[in-house]
Amino acid sequence: MNNRTVALVPAAGRGLRMGGAVPKQFLALGGEPLVVHSLRVLQRSPVIDQIILAVPQADLDYCLNDLAVRFGFSKITRVVAGGKERQDSVRHALEHVPEETEIVVVHDAVRPFLTEQMVAEVVEAARREGGAIIALPMRDTVKQVGPEHRIEQTVDRKPLWLAQTPQAFRCDRLLHVHRKAHAEGVHATDDAFLFERAGYPVVVVEGSGENIKVTRPEDIVIGEAILASRRSDNMKGSV
Repeated sequence: MNNRTVALVPAAGRGLRMGGAVPKQFLALGGEPLVVHSLRVLQRSPVIDQIILAVPQADLDYCLNDLAVRFGFSKITRVVAGGKERQDSVRHALEHVPEETEIVVVHDAVRPFLTEQMVAEVVEAARREGGAIIALPMRDTVKQVGPEHRIEQTVDRKPLWLAQTPQAFRCDRLLHVHRKAHAEGVHATDDAFLFERAGYPVVVVEGSGENIKVTRPEDIVIGEAILASRRSDNMKGSV
């Protein structure tokens, strides 16, 4: 198997905002675990050679010997124990990436509506520029708010983008910035921040409003609607 492009899927979160005992990445969406939808796209993508999944310690066996087998995810070559934070999970997975890997794609398990086109475009941009992310231009009016909820100013939204995943980077650089951040106690909400902090360029590839992150119960309802719409479009296309 080729190892040039490896996808890392951090799926070790506890999903506290969702409530309940089941981690959000394993909640049902369209009758399947949420993480399955992301993994299916990465499995199908011709630009992804391997997948490394980072999950809670208690779910290692289930993901490797049940989920991966049941859904035919042959590109999953490793399932590793994630860390306390998302950044820790990505770093743990990075340590298992084959040495010959050129590009690493990081995608949140709880963004089930990525597309093969997003994956292909962000990988191509990373090969060209070193780092790239899927993002959306800010469309709403943005207010800077101070104490007592008083508006201080209206912020120019033109240069503002909302970061999503997948994000793709040169493997050697990503490993370097993660190790550096860990050593210095720096915490980031996405991998692009660590790249930016090290002075490496990161470019933006415009994504889709459907590429939502499932973090609250109402997001499952929205996700079911997106899934139903996509299935309807596929049925129309096959007629």
